[in-house]
Amino acid sequence: MSGDFQDKVVLITGGASGIGKETARQFLEEGAKVVITDLNVGAGEEVCATSKNPDNIRFIRQDVAEEADWEKVFEFVRSEFGTLDVLVNNAGIAISTPLEEMSLEEWRLQHAVNLDAVFLGTRFAIKEMKGRGGAIVNISSVAGEVGIFAAPAYCSSKAAVLNFTKATALYCGQYKYNIRVNAILPGYTETPLVEEVMAQQGSPGSFGHKLKSLHPIGHFGEPADIAAGILFAASDKAKFMTGSAIPIDGGYLAQ
Repeated sequence: MSGDFQDKVVLITGGASGIGKETARQFLEEGAKVVITDLNVGAGEEVCATSKNPDNIRFIRQDVAEEADWEKVFEFVRSEFGTLDVLVNNAGIAISTPLEEMSLEEWRLQHAVNLDAVFLGTRFAIKEMKGRGGAIVNISSVAGEVGIFAAPAYCSSKAAVLNFTKATALYCGQYKYNIRVNAILPGYTETPLVEEVMAQQGSPGSFGHKLKSLHPIGHFGEPADIAAGILFAASDKAKFMTGSAIPIDGGYLAQ
């Protein structure tokens, strides 16, 4: 434990499971005060109840696609811990309906959660941080760089997050806000989201084997692998890094 985030205030969306949950744990170990949000109230409350640092973590229910919920979340952060230092836009969904059968509602839902929410969170965070600086870390994906036949809407949304990150970093630099904005591009990671995607394919065992074979390192990542990159991007160790896209993908994008 280095204490890189001692008394820093961190907001993590989708923090009740997977990458978000592990990211919260690692930030807490580094001395941060953490607010996690999620639609899954039971899981979010469980994360707080079982934390080794219960005084420094809070949960609030949030639909990240709703602007009013973002207003409530930022009011909650201020009331519990004060001014925000780090935002991690982590919440996301993937719907594997074949493109020819995908409804407009499914398309819009994936973009609302994966992209609109990143815009909303970033906009609120910039207003909160610009007087003192901070860091925003957006979770894109390897699907933001390459296509995946089973996930056209997911690819579209994550590619947009990647370029939005770059443009936002330039925006903050232009106005001298001292806010760094970077993106993490995970490969397939052992999370409930990936498990759900594999289940949607009908034969998760064989499909999972195929997905693992796409990673030269030979296996999926773990939430801790991705969380470590998030903490680096949010830390002062990365003080000269903004507008960057960091793959943590077992070599997926190197091919």
